[in-house]
Amino acid sequence: MSEADLLSAAQSGDEQAFAELVSPYRAALEAHCYRMLGSPQDGEDALQDALLRAWRGLPRFEGRSSLRSWLYTIATNASLKVIERRPKRVLPIDYGPAADPHDGPGAPLVESVWVEPYPDARLGLDAGLAGPEARYEQRESVELAFIASLQHLPPRQRSVLILREVLGFSAAEVAEALETTPASIYSALQRAHKTVDERLPQQSQQAALRSLDDESLRTLVDGFVAAWERADVDAVVALLAEDAVMTMPPLPTWYRGRAAVGDFLRAFPLARQDRWRLLPVSANGQIAFGHYNRDAENESYVAHGLTVLTLGGDRITEITSFLSPEALGRFGLPPTTR
Repeated sequence: MSEADLLSAAQSGDEQAFAELVSPYRAALEAHCYRMLGSPQDGEDALQDALLRAWRGLPRFEGRSSLRSWLYTIATNASLKVIERRPKRVLPIDYGPAADPHDGPGAPLVESVWVEPYPDARLGLDAGLAGPEARYEQRESVELAFIASLQHLPPRQRSVLILREVLGFSAAEVAEALETTPASIYSALQRAHKTVDERLPQQSQQAALRSLDDESLRTLVDGFVAAWERADVDAVVALLAEDAVMTMPPLPTWYRGRAAVGDFLRAFPLARQDRWRLLPVSANGQIAFGHYNRDAENESYVAHGLTVLTLGGDRITEITSFLSPEALGRFGLPPTTR
């Protein structure tokens, strides 16, 4: 059935037709809600609310805008409702100052204040730009630094930036979606750029990955895995940029500088050998690994968290270790491994 046929059937109350109608948009809508909220779970909740609103409002859809534009409008407003109910999400580097590595990690924060990782396999994103009006690449727009910078924007500015420069909607379409004027859209966009540009690194991760040939990238990834699994701190440190950062949400503690990160690794996570297994995945358009901690009693390795690497050329500029074992399920990784 064509989209027009599915729309007609869905407007007549056919739930299966509605499911087929929205199916081509679903993954990208979920990615949109994730950008807005910085959390896969919050994004899923917002998307479910949006699809319910769309189903209920479908009989009133007159086709004056495209179905895509209409769905994104509903998903944006559902996300804005979520933002009203909870604090913004950040990474530890935005939460407080760097710590002394000799003091060890602090206690985790119970509140849900952290940006969380998102599996590439669920993003449904193509390479490049979403359209001629877009400024940011699709994969660039889910990188950790980009997601974290978005959370510092007021909700309306965040909506404008994503709709206009990630999804490529025209100013008129964004103004209609947010019930305002094109002039106010341009004003909000200008302010949003100032905040985001101040927080983004000079080079996106997509550009960093493209700057490395396959052999160089494989050497870096394999070197990191081998060094971490054998607890070779010097080898890990050799892969780091001089001003590298290590963060570990939900711990607010973080460390800056190759020496500080090395001191922390030597005293804590890499203090003994045969403790870790790393399984490769891809998160937020970046290199990532599922981390598993050795359970000597059962001779297996148990899920511990997910680590995302940020690159600057052929060096690692940031290690973000999300200490959330439950996150691995989203990436199709098992709870234990050998």
